[in-house]
Amino acid sequence: MRIKEIKGYEVLDSRGNPTVAARVILENGAEGFSISPSGASTGFFEAHELRDGDKTRYRGMGVKRAVENINGEINKKLCGFCVENQSQLDRILIDLDGTENKARLGANAILAVSLAAAKAAANGLKIPLYRYLGGINAKVMPRPMMNILNGGAHAANNIDIQEFMIMPILTETFAESLRVCSEIYHTLGKILKEKGKSCGVGDEGGFAPNLESDTDALDLICDAIDKSGYTDKVKLCLDVASSEWYKDGVYCMPKRNRTLETAELIDYYQTLIGKYPIISIEDGCAEEDWTGWGSLTNSLGAKIQLVGDDLFVTNTKRLMKGIENNSANAVLVKTNQIGTLSETMDLIRMASKSGYKSVISHRSGESEDTTIADLAVATNAGQIKTGAPCRSDRVSKYNRLLVIEDEIG
Repeated sequence: MRIKEIKGYEVLDSRGNPTVAARVILENGAEGFSISPSGASTGFFEAHELRDGDKTRYRGMGVKRAVENINGEINKKLCGFCVENQSQLDRILIDLDGTENKARLGANAILAVSLAAAKAAANGLKIPLYRYLGGINAKVMPRPMMNILNGGAHAANNIDIQEFMIMPILTETFAESLRVCSEIYHTLGKILKEKGKSCGVGDEGGFAPNLESDTDALDLICDAIDKSGYTDKVKLCLDVASSEWYKDGVYCMPKRNRTLETAELIDYYQTLIGKYPIISIEDGCAEEDWTGWGSLTNSLGAKIQLVGDDLFVTNTKRLMKGIENNSANAVLVKTNQIGTLSETMDLIRMASKSGYKSVISHRSGESEDTTIADLAVATNAGQIKTGAPCRSDRVSKYNRLLVIEDEIG
């Protein structure tokens, strides 16, 4: 179970941009392969994604330097290391980088190696990744928080809210939840087509039409739920991505040219949840608007799930500050925001001990890598965000969860 070789690769993500992949090969012949995702709507405090900046290739988005770091320093340092000690392996990577945000080697390089090492260990032991990470307690299938309509930074339309999602609440299996979501998604597409709206999709597979308002989007989704026969059985979730709006202490919705004070924004959310069956709002306030987050949590925290994404960036230090300040009641978990598997697991444990929910999440720039599906089951998180059921970079995660559910019963 010792590492024989680590190889890095420059591959493409779902947006056609370069990203980093790594293969960890063990002395016993077992291998693990993983691909780092990439975000579009990124938090300021995320770990650093190392790119080349060479405008002559991939518009400066290349990752050859990060790949060279894997093939050089990282490979040299970890060769001969026992792959089963994940936390120590990740600590070696962190110390080797030597920066606060993994800027020298690149969080994209470090994460690809961290995840590939875990997969190599699981394959070496001939057990699935969720079982390797979660042991016999890995048994809870997540409910899909499925993005079916895109706006904000994820779509070139005139909708300010970034993600409109659906979540079945009365289904008994993941397979049934996935079926319900897929049926609603296709019904929404039919409704949009009948209304002469675009059925093109955004980065995460959700439809991306131009509409009169964000409430029009909610009305259309509720109509799709009703026409699919799931009235009162499916709830709505929003990713507002308000850090994209925040400037000089106010929130400026760029596509509507509308400016709101924090109190007005919270009143807007109050109006929405009073009219629509919304049970979760992500990034309701900006990443540095701690006062706003406190007010938002005091106002809505007892009614709905308030998820911190840019606020926490999968970082235990940020989460601890949120816990101390009573900010949000759930955390979005993105492995590439922090850069290693063990740090991700530490955050999920901290959230659970503090009464915060965890939502395992993809990024807008994804790949065929299905690690987050296993992570959701391994940690019994209970919720997963991984896009619409129309692109293989999203569907691969759903298909992996179908297989896991069949295995665990």
